Amino acid sequence: MESLFASGRIVELILGLVALEALGLMVWLRRTGRGTLARPMLLNLTSGAALMLALRASLVDAGWPAIAAWLALSFAAHLGELALRMRAAGSLHFGRTQRFREPGTSRSDEAFNARSLT
Repeated sequence: MESLFASGRIVELILGLVALEALGLMVWLRRTGRGTLARPMLLNLTSGAALMLALRASLVDAGWPAIAAWLALSFAAHLGELALRMRAAGSLHFGRTQRFREPGTSRSDEAFNARSLT
């Protein structure tokens, strides 16, 4: 077991399981039409895989540029997934939205006109 970790092979085994998971989820999505969105899911798995590859690079004493590159790829995939999910939910807005232009408590609201109990 120690050699699996020292050589980084443990990460390769886990990545194989992640690939099987991705394949299974894609088949499930295609057959049933239910499940998570394909692109965000793949970006999520890419982000996780890049983190595992950063771990592997660390286990095999790769230089810091290799570790940093895997971490940067993970971050980029994570941001891509967030952008896709927020756009799909209709909540990706930059700047003020209509929701923030609506007034909060006004003089006609019950909360504004409530009397103190003291």
